[in-house]
Amino acid sequence: MPTDASHKLIPMTTFVLEYYAHEGYADLQTLSLMNNYANFLKRSLTLGMFVPVDPNGNVLKEPKNYASWKSLEHNDGERTDMTGFEEYGEYQKAEQKCMFEGFKVDYNGYSKVRIVAAYDTSIELSFNKNDLIPTGFNDVESLTVFDDIFLTSNALKLIGIKDRK
Repeated sequence: MPTDASHKLIPMTTFVLEYYAHEGYADLQTLSLMNNYANFLKRSLTLGMFVPVDPNGNVLKEPKNYASWKSLEHNDGERTDMTGFEEYGEYQKAEQKCMFEGFKVDYNGYSKVRIVAAYDTSIELSFNKNDLIPTGFNDVESLTVFDDIFLTSNALKLIGIKDRK
């Protein structure tokens, strides 16, 4: 997992204080970045922020040999011709919409889905399948109680932070 602080979910006050410690002043770009981060923290949580889901919010199963397929240079997510690999392309598009890195489905039952962080199984969330709302967490900001939740390049782009990967 990335250890760079810009990839970690942190409380808004920490974000502002750390940014000012490096910049020392607020220009329009800085204020825009802070506004974007505040709006990101206020977003309601969805299952698709953590794991790939279909348009109805149902968890997608990772296609067989997906990691090998994805590692091929031409499967960079920009490809439009997926003849014979539509399932792979659908999964990849859903994966690119995730906001948090390293989560996997731990349990997918009739009434709930439980996910855990692959790098720290003590970070666990349960989503009710009826309304797809996580138990005990309302918005992104509520996740700042965890020390290690990492943002994807999609989340960084939404906030306006350049991905340093």
